[in-house]
Amino acid sequence: MSGGQSGLTHIDASGEAHMVDVGDKAETTRIATAEGHVRMAAATLELIRAGNAKKGDVIGTARLAGIMAAKQTSNLIPLCHPLMLTKVSVDITEDPALPGLRIVATAKLTGKTGVEMEALTAVSVACLTIYDMAKAADKAMEIGGIRLLEKSGGKSGDFRHPEYGK
Repeated sequence: MSGGQSGLTHIDASGEAHMVDVGDKAETTRIATAEGHVRMAAATLELIRAGNAKKGDVIGTARLAGIMAAKQTSNLIPLCHPLMLTKVSVDITEDPALPGLRIVATAKLTGKTGVEMEALTAVSVACLTIYDMAKAADKAMEIGGIRLLEKSGGKSGDFRHPEYGK
């Protein structure tokens, strides 16, 4: 059984962590979408909206940071494979109900392993970048809700978070 007794793919039969061999897997188109948010004071959201944050364009910088992070996932997560991503998008939208910003990232490739970690990494780093760029105005910001929304392609099939789209 792949993954030893635990059923976890990165743990071998003796309980040791290892990188999964994807050499014999078929190449398929794989797409993953993840989300997260940064909750902040309404005044901080207005500061970002107006483009008056001391460090500059918060949303544009966070979008770029998320894209760059997705491309570096295998350098950050020890057992991830280096991937040739064909697309990474990071969308950041205002959510006055938080108040704050919602981040949605999608990663895509044609390959032998999935891109869930790349989408999750893009969201995480975009959230951290928003915090970094606005912390002078609001150190009480809260990062949360980071989760996989959906993924397609590969042997394990498609996944859609039960709450996605509600």
